[in-house]
Amino acid sequence: MTELDLPRAMIDTLTTAGAWVIVLPIVLALMGGALMLVLRQAGRLSLLVALVVVGAIIACEIALLIRIAEVGPVSMTMGRWLPPFGISLTADLFSAAFALAASVVTFVVLVYAEIDRDTGDRNNNFHALVLLLLAGVTGAFLTGDLFNLYVWFEVMLIASFGLLVTGGSAAQMDGAVKYGFLNFLATTLFLLSLGLLYGLLGTLNMADIMRVAPMANSAAMTGVAALLLLAFGMKAAAFPLNAWLPAAYHTPPAAVSALFAGLLTKVGAYALLRALVAVLPASRDLLEPVLLILAIGTLLTAPLGAIAETNLRRGVGFLVIGGIGAVLAGLALANVSGVAGAGLYIFHAMLTMTALYLVVGLVERRTGARDTRQMGGLYAANSGLSILFLVLILAAAGVPPFLGFWPKLILLEAGVEAGGWGAAVVGALVINAVLTLIAGARLWSHIFWRNAPDGASGQAGQGGAPGYVAVGALTLAIVAAGLWPNPLIEGGQIAAGDILDPARYVSAVGLAEAQP
Repeated sequence: MTELDLPRAMIDTLTTAGAWVIVLPIVLALMGGALMLVLRQAGRLSLLVALVVVGAIIACEIALLIRIAEVGPVSMTMGRWLPPFGISLTADLFSAAFALAASVVTFVVLVYAEIDRDTGDRNNNFHALVLLLLAGVTGAFLTGDLFNLYVWFEVMLIASFGLLVTGGSAAQMDGAVKYGFLNFLATTLFLLSLGLLYGLLGTLNMADIMRVAPMANSAAMTGVAALLLLAFGMKAAAFPLNAWLPAAYHTPPAAVSALFAGLLTKVGAYALLRALVAVLPASRDLLEPVLLILAIGTLLTAPLGAIAETNLRRGVGFLVIGGIGAVLAGLALANVSGVAGAGLYIFHAMLTMTALYLVVGLVERRTGARDTRQMGGLYAANSGLSILFLVLILAAAGVPPFLGFWPKLILLEAGVEAGGWGAAVVGALVINAVLTLIAGARLWSHIFWRNAPDGASGQAGQGGAPGYVAVGALTLAIVAAGLWPNPLIEGGQIAAGDILDPARYVSAVGLAEAQP
């Protein structure tokens, strides 16, 4: 077939080699997951191959991030059909940075997970499911099409459900039912909103929606945006639909909990940022009072839950929810500082919450308990573990100079700039930081500082050196990023500019000159 035989709606130029870097992370994760099924009984070889695959994905995503920093958002359309007919993968600085953070924490979790897996576990599908989950998360961050975002949510749901029930304990089944019900409901609402959106606009390409949505019926578009807010809010564990998270995340092994805390709710928060602020900004403006209520409610109630909780992992689950409130605050303010703060908070939370759950796993391994009432005196037995826990709690609370401080500072500036209701957001952010610090200090003092209760030895599980190395490396990266935040802050400002003014994003997809 010659170029002259091609219909006008088809791509008639060759894809450059550099453009493939946007699709390779997804392809590698999917192919790696299939390979892990073949190698599921290969013991250590399975881990080694999984680490090589994730390492290759990290290399591709670093190259993608560098390319975006040089030329702006990049896009690649599958199947030779021009956008909006073809399926587009489109990445800007936020989506590429989040995909990179997801791969890094997956690498760390794979190393850590070996200390919790006994010989009987080494022939299951753990590595295949982890790579399938990474494929779903990466696809969700890099897609430029709302229907494909739905598909990647489904991939994530399948993989996460498999990881959640592996082991088959009663607690895991109970957590899986709660997790599955809420997420299936959210996915149904998402699919319903996509049907309505396609009926209104005739397209689900994000860049194309940005062009044609202003000409659609505003009331109908606001209804679609409200459905998306409800669906993504449930997946992100926003107030008041967040009880499923602490009820589910404490049941699987600590490595799986860490992976969920670092990735799943952050994809929901990113979907809110992309759909409401970038794709449907006019509808976001009408929903701003709702976003304010959700943000303030999440910021205030989540750390109170952590203070009242005695189960360690459930308590940390409430801290994960509190971070979602910070992201919602940025979406509610929706100026450059607010969007930059929200994006930086997602990046920080992906690293910090993963590391915190892994440290919790080490604490449980050392004490043989999950209830803080059965812990104590661990500082004398393992001061290094206590320092790791304290550093991550300070980062989660936003204490300087740790990484969590900078996005919260930017969000405070955004609230001051916004004026009016921005003052309420500023107050909620400050109260959230104080309550998170109280909750974290309470957990730390119960686990490490007070005397151990009678019968608690603090010596239930020794060893686990790979786990300490993995968590220590990730914590050092968090501290280093907090001490040298300028690249992240500058990148966040540029990415926020592309979210609020998507001209470069639309141009990258090739729709800048198209007529609506």
